[in-house]
Amino acid sequence: MKLVAVPALEDNYVWLLHDGAQALAVDPGDAAPVTGALGQTGLRLVSILVTHHHGDHTGGVAALRQATGAQVFGPARESIPAPFTPLQGGDRARALGIDFQVIDVPGHTAGHIAYFAPDVDGGPLLFCGDALFSGGCGRIFEGTPAQMLASLDALAALPEGTRVCCAHEYTLSNLRFARAVEPGNAALADYQRRCEALRAQGQPTLPSTLGLERAINPFLRSRAAPVRQAVQAHAACAGDDAAVFAALRQWKNNFK
Repeated sequence: MKLVAVPALEDNYVWLLHDGAQALAVDPGDAAPVTGALGQTGLRLVSILVTHHHGDHTGGVAALRQATGAQVFGPARESIPAPFTPLQGGDRARALGIDFQVIDVPGHTAGHIAYFAPDVDGGPLLFCGDALFSGGCGRIFEGTPAQMLASLDALAALPEGTRVCCAHEYTLSNLRFARAVEPGNAALADYQRRCEALRAQGQPTLPSTLGLERAINPFLRSRAAPVRQAVQAHAACAGDDAAVFAALRQWKNNFK
């Protein structure tokens, strides 16, 4: 299997996973880049995985389905272009011969889901949409901070070698904020340097890994003492986990 990040729109990635003949696409917000990638490689699109309803993740679904006949999978509790196979946490989606486990990750949207496969070419793989980013997480539009924290806890519990395939190239912006929160984190400083070098070469920073994210991502580290102390110094808040997480997310929302 080969995993390819196809740039789309302003800063999205549509993930293509293929075996040299058939492919699946994840969150195609625009059909044109996917059609171009398929044409260049001679691949046939057989499946589309959708994590949530936002247009920059669904805008190309109808055109791609019409052009290829691909089967579409998506969140049962959200409105995406029909017809599609509705999924929720605990379900499985079989695509490209792979059984993906579906995980409910509400917060960014109410019915957001993620797709996890424990063994793709010898390692685990996660398509997490806008729930988890490298160095960050999605804004909380339709859920609550407590829901988002629980969703990230569920993802953080996956194996540390899991490749994290999120849907936006937000890494450098996220890492600037992460450094403001936790300036003494040496792993974070090293990762920022590596990501800056990748972007200078026009390369994606993704996929990341869960082990790395647990070491550098403040939203997976909101219970760690340095992060809690930084949040409470920045904005007075209650000391429970959800309140600290909410204050951390609000800090990021306003960070320049």
